[in-house]
Amino acid sequence: FLAMDKVNKLAEKFAQWGIHPFRRQALRKSEDWMLERFEGADGLGAIWPSMLNSLIAMKAMGYEDDHPQVLRAERELKKLEHETETEVRIEPCLSPVWDTAIACAALSASGVAPANPIMRKAADYLVSKEIRFRGDWKYKNEADIEPSGWAFEHENKWSPDVDDSAMVMLALRRMQSSDKKAQQACLKRGLEWLLTFQCKGGGWAAFDKDCTKSIMEKVPFADHNAMLDPECADITARILELLGAEGLTLEHPQVKLGVQYLRSQQEEDGSWYGRWGVNYLYGTWLALRGLRALKMDMHQPWLQKAKDWLESVQLIDGGWGERCNSYEDPVLKGQGPSTASQTAWAVMGLCAFGDPGLPSLHRGIQYLIDMQSNDGSWPEEETTGTGFPLVFYLKYDMYRNSWPLLALATYQDLVKAKANASL
Repeated sequence: FLAMDKVNKLAEKFAQWGIHPFRRQALRKSEDWMLERFEGADGLGAIWPSMLNSLIAMKAMGYEDDHPQVLRAERELKKLEHETETEVRIEPCLSPVWDTAIACAALSASGVAPANPIMRKAADYLVSKEIRFRGDWKYKNEADIEPSGWAFEHENKWSPDVDDSAMVMLALRRMQSSDKKAQQACLKRGLEWLLTFQCKGGGWAAFDKDCTKSIMEKVPFADHNAMLDPECADITARILELLGAEGLTLEHPQVKLGVQYLRSQQEEDGSWYGRWGVNYLYGTWLALRGLRALKMDMHQPWLQKAKDWLESVQLIDGGWGERCNSYEDPVLKGQGPSTASQTAWAVMGLCAFGDPGLPSLHRGIQYLIDMQSNDGSWPEEETTGTGFPLVFYLKYDMYRNSWPLLALATYQDLVKAKANASL
């Protein structure tokens, strides 16, 4: 770092004398890179910080206010503004693909038929959102594979992500689009594409493969150390759930590596850290659900330890809750007021053990039933989504309804399976 700093200081000296031979070329390349990524996306990166920065960059480069690219960037930013009589709130990004996939998974599990017009329309939407473009992931993933994947937003062809893709495929497996052949083809492509993203450590990350050079977090502008995209337990677990649903077994080499990675990430108390949801409740339920989908023996001590942890943090009202401050201090893990989404996660984590008679499970289900409003929805004030731990958290309006519905359906299936097994 000190050597690079000396080089930088020397370059600054030359710049003061009007000598900066690479500046124009560097600015042009940066500008070209940025403008290229405006195409096929709801703004640069389809997320507010980079969209705003692109507008600032264009103004700094001398673009006029009425330049088509400036107007375009302003229009995309405007879509994220929500104005009331008293305030203007800014949504960080849109999440239609993610929300649709989770909602459809919940509806399918609840018995809504694939032929239902609403479900068919949603399936058509999800199939149409497959990205057949080799985006920026190609630089770390050089596999000779047909491009596939899904993004979080309506349009973001440069950055499909593994988590959204797995969730979409889990939903589509139980749905019927208007074009059955196209649906089967995108599921096949998507699965093959996902498998190429497994990292050296055995897990999966969000957008990239083996993007783990920690030196990038040492540069001065790494203000919240979100320069990398390391593999994480929650996404790995969702991939394992999908692989289990697709019939891959514990003997499959990639499944075996994924399970080994997941086990290596378990905390001493039995829980798992949640990178993309708050927090240990999120990581733990996904780990358990993923392992259950692979027909793992859930009576093993290390898995029973996870069950014990979930039960140990159940609140007196029967629910579960955890606040974002558990990222700052793990001592606070599993602590916070009960929420509908986090209770649903814990319920599904406990369902992975196959015993509908668990008292903790009964209490969790009763909490969800008691908290449901007359219109069928659930109230939820807490924030349970994670953008960047310690920095940026997300409140998903759909979480309070989709996850509880999926939890109730999961429990109902468990009760039916137990009853059928006793016949």
